[in-house]
Amino acid sequence: MRFSGILFDLDGTLLDTIPDLADAANAMRQDMGLAPIATDIIATYVGKGVEQLVIRVLGHEGTPASVDMVMRGLARYQDHYRALNGQRSRLYPGVLAGLQAFRDQGARLAVVTNKGAEFAAPLLRQMGLDGYFDAVVCGDTCARKKPDPMPLFHACDLLDIAPAQALFIGDSINDALAANAAGMRVLALPYGYNEGCSVQSLPVDAIVESLVEAAQWAADATSQTEHA
Repeated sequence: MRFSGILFDLDGTLLDTIPDLADAANAMRQDMGLAPIATDIIATYVGKGVEQLVIRVLGHEGTPASVDMVMRGLARYQDHYRALNGQRSRLYPGVLAGLQAFRDQGARLAVVTNKGAEFAAPLLRQMGLDGYFDAVVCGDTCARKKPDPMPLFHACDLLDIAPAQALFIGDSINDALAANAAGMRVLALPYGYNEGCSVQSLPVDAIVESLVEAAQWAADATSQTEHA
């Protein structure tokens, strides 16, 4: 197979986690005397890690939150999300079939997420996904998060492959920029978050409708290379 390793984003790619994220964010806002925000708006604040989510949620009304307010909000958010993590999250259609298709093609699989390990690991177990992955790189695994390529390089090291042998699959500009910086091919799924922007503008090799279609794309790309 041309791609020895397949790297996946988590939120917005494998799982729809927005309901839990929004519930925790609004519970935090309530603790701090603020009104709730619509879930679809909170979805546009997701993508650059929990700290940025809290900053954006607290600054929703247009006034940036103070450092003290952000620190208090972050603590409250994490407490709420710890209790809510996985309660209303759902697998996207085709995820299990797509992961199995990649495994059947002989690829090693890894998750590369900006979500902290405290939340990512139990979520993967709860959703029955942990057994598919040979490595999981979280937002606090490396010194830098996506869109920096460092977590992708680390995932490749764990899989014992070169970055050029990997395919990255995500849903956001952070995923596309990280993969491009790492020298990887990259696919985007259209159903994720991407901070409220259309995936059509992302610098990716292709946009696929599901992980099943992504596995077919990888197989076709391999076939085309082998017969070139």
